[in-house]
Amino acid sequence: MRLASVPLEDWLREYYFRVEHDLGSSGVEPYTLGEVRALASIAEADLDRVLLEDSDTFGAAGLRAALAARFGTAEDRVMVTHGSSEAIYATMRALLEAGDEAIAPSPGYPQLTTVAEACGATVRRWIVPVEAGARPDLDALEALVTPRTRAIVANFPHNPTGVALTGAERERLIAIARRCGAHLVWDTAYAELDYEPSPGPDPMHAHERTIVFGTLSKAYGLPGLRVGWCIAAPETLRRMVGVRDHTTLYVSPLIEAIAERVIRHGDAFVAPRRECARANRALVGAWVRDLGDLVAWRLPEGGVCAFPALPRVADVTAFCRALAENQKVLLVPGACFERPRHVRLGFGCSTATLERGLERVTAALRRAAA
Repeated sequence: MRLASVPLEDWLREYYFRVEHDLGSSGVEPYTLGEVRALASIAEADLDRVLLEDSDTFGAAGLRAALAARFGTAEDRVMVTHGSSEAIYATMRALLEAGDEAIAPSPGYPQLTTVAEACGATVRRWIVPVEAGARPDLDALEALVTPRTRAIVANFPHNPTGVALTGAERERLIAIARRCGAHLVWDTAYAELDYEPSPGPDPMHAHERTIVFGTLSKAYGLPGLRVGWCIAAPETLRRMVGVRDHTTLYVSPLIEAIAERVIRHGDAFVAPRRECARANRALVGAWVRDLGDLVAWRLPEGGVCAFPALPRVADVTAFCRALAENQKVLLVPGACFERPRHVRLGFGCSTATLERGLERVTAALRRAAA
């Protein structure tokens, strides 16, 4: 099994810690440990009682119970993971082998395709529209299904475009997976950052072969905890644990103790960051309108990413590199998502950071177009 390089991670590794204004990341502003303790009512004595022993391979019972309660499922359908990245890796390894096919969104989070391909599966790309007004084409998705389709990957609200599905679109996607018998692998990193919630079937309850990922890294503002989860049928989780036996074994009980309290106080963490992101989305919209033909975009319906095109910039990757090195502003070039005319612009940061960063991007765009 040979894993391909991930240009997105290469870019972030090179520039994330070297900039002053992060407008490229895909999460909300992170919380400090002190803020976590205050919001989740964690006393020093609570941490002192944590026994630093091994943890259950599926995750600590208390954290699994908290996740099950928050997301409306049974505890034996929950597995705690090292971020959603471990859930993605374990799922693909458990489900796919040479000769299988998977369908995944494009552009998309790279690990949703690279691990599947490393397992020997063929990945068929389902194009997610980046243009304003365009909707995901469910007919095109269905046309990609073959007798070898073993997994259909979904990520809505979508990273990096911010596209979300309507209730009818969600229902159609689930029906396609049911008819072909494929696993529906649903990345819900932004599920709690949906600005226009659409009624529709919950894939966890509408299709037995659904596998749902979640994470504290995006909507909860806690990427440094490295806690994610996977919700699936118990037999699927048992196969995933077989992969974990060769990698991480379990999650730290100290981290799980903090994560349990965060999940039980989830709204206290998500709500203020969602409101900030909503205001920031409007700010980015006004910025795009002011720039005229220098930027083209679609309004994100969920998440904290936009994926605008820069039509007046000849080399977008070089533009982003100069922006990071000279202006200390992080954008992610669209080449990291196989769309070289675009950039990923994250607006989950503080409003002050966003305003200062956009000022520098504006000046750079005007210089490039001169």
